[in-house]
Amino acid sequence: MIQGFAELSMYTAPERVAQASETWLARIVEVLGAQRLQGALDLPELWLSNQLLLAQTCGYPLMTLLRGKVRLIGRPAYELPNSADGLHCSLLVIRADDPRRSVADFLGSHGLVNSEDSNSGMNLLRHTVAPLQQNGRFFSQVSLTGGHRHSLRWLKERRGDIAAIDSVTFDYLARDASEEVRGLRILARTAHGPCLPFITSLSIDVAQAEVIRHAMNQALSDLPDVAQALAISQVLAAHQDDYQILLDYERQAAEQGLPSLAF
Repeated sequence: MIQGFAELSMYTAPERVAQASETWLARIVEVLGAQRLQGALDLPELWLSNQLLLAQTCGYPLMTLLRGKVRLIGRPAYELPNSADGLHCSLLVIRADDPRRSVADFLGSHGLVNSEDSNSGMNLLRHTVAPLQQNGRFFSQVSLTGGHRHSLRWLKERRGDIAAIDSVTFDYLARDASEEVRGLRILARTAHGPCLPFITSLSIDVAQAEVIRHAMNQALSDLPDVAQALAISQVLAAHQDDYQILLDYERQAAEQGLPSLAF
């Protein structure tokens, strides 16, 4: 029997998304005839565990921290306003009452970033503002908030001026009429990139990883209400080369004079 840690904890809001993720995961494990191990692991520990069965990670750490240390299973195809065909973007979000109308208007402003290793919150933001930098800086101040939902709250509390929010997170919240996005507006969209990948341990071989992907799709088919809540039509096959574009965005930003957002 296959056994291992299985967690889908990258998208936890609104509540019905968290509940749907857990229901989906339980059905995946059932289809696989697997045993789910329990443990209190933080995300890097979970991702790097040799007992990892299934988790979702961010594309940027996949190509940095996790490169060569995990096996790709696939990537989700979301059906949301700003995500489709296995691609998503970041939304540059500001307060609705902010009179500024272009990204260039935010030169010298206070940027909010969920974490330094986030593709959606940092890498895509850096790529977007790099052509506009002056003397190696775009923001006069950058603060780490600890999460996309924290970034939204900080914006509303006027603790920063602009944040790059993962489009799946924002669309989930907007779809369910959450207070968390009320009073905010989308200023611009970043370049697209592949959606957050599903991974397993290297101890799981390529054929087994494909079995897991098929189980994920079987579970979506078995649970149409869950698939609708998650807005996932299918889990697509994925390859590391799909995520090279994220490192290309990093390189392009550096070539344009902005190797770092200067935390």
